[in-house]
Amino acid sequence: MKYDPPLVPGRLVRRYKRFLSDVRLGSGEVIVAHCPNPGSMLSVNVPEAPVWLWDSASATRKLRYTWELIEIGGAVVGINTSRPNRLVEAAIAAGAIPELTGYPTIRREVAYGEASRVDLVLEAPDRPPCYVEIKSVTMRRGTEPGSPAEFPDAVTTRGARHLEELSAVVRAGKRAVAFYLVQRPDCERLTIAHDIDPTYADGLFRAMRAGVEVLVYRCDISPAGIEIVTRLELDPVPTGDAAPVAVGRRRQRSR
Repeated sequence: MKYDPPLVPGRLVRRYKRFLSDVRLGSGEVIVAHCPNPGSMLSVNVPEAPVWLWDSASATRKLRYTWELIEIGGAVVGINTSRPNRLVEAAIAAGAIPELTGYPTIRREVAYGEASRVDLVLEAPDRPPCYVEIKSVTMRRGTEPGSPAEFPDAVTTRGARHLEELSAVVRAGKRAVAFYLVQRPDCERLTIAHDIDPTYADGLFRAMRAGVEVLVYRCDISPAGIEIVTRLELDPVPTGDAAPVAVGRRRQRSR
């Protein structure tokens, strides 16, 4: 996906009230930009870091600019949590996710569970439907080479509920996938942040035991565009009451 129009560079002044950010443009003007990330943004909220904004060029939009990218430690990171659903859907439709090929129909935001909506349902006439829940990953707390990406960056009760609902999908004879999209190019694996949300970590362990599949893919990102390129490893899931579960080998596809 190419950014169109080209993104506008600036420097982050501050992020506040969850959905607002102040950014200093090259002219020196400080503008208020929409922050499309309701999470804690731990590790990707650094004042004076280079950032890039999408310019709607709309005279009627409440906030003309949307914050898209930040540069941390030399790596450009995507912070827009609305991008992964569209990126994953496009990659599946293009046959770029080998584990999710063979489904000619893709439906978005399908109701399931208790008052929830799953991000994607993949359907084919010759197999059970596949329910795909997509999570955006931006956090990397380690600074040494090889430090993993981590999820979640805050307690996520909603995320834990989704894992239970995906497990119910499997029990009903359907396929369920927890898909983690790492929006940064400087990680070779993903680990679950048990110290931040042990309930979520334990919930993922139970979901995997129930048959929920886990896929982790990484993006290459620049101010020009963003593309899903590589499957990553998931570290054994830490849990307070059971042995870890390891997942399969990493796969990589060409750009």
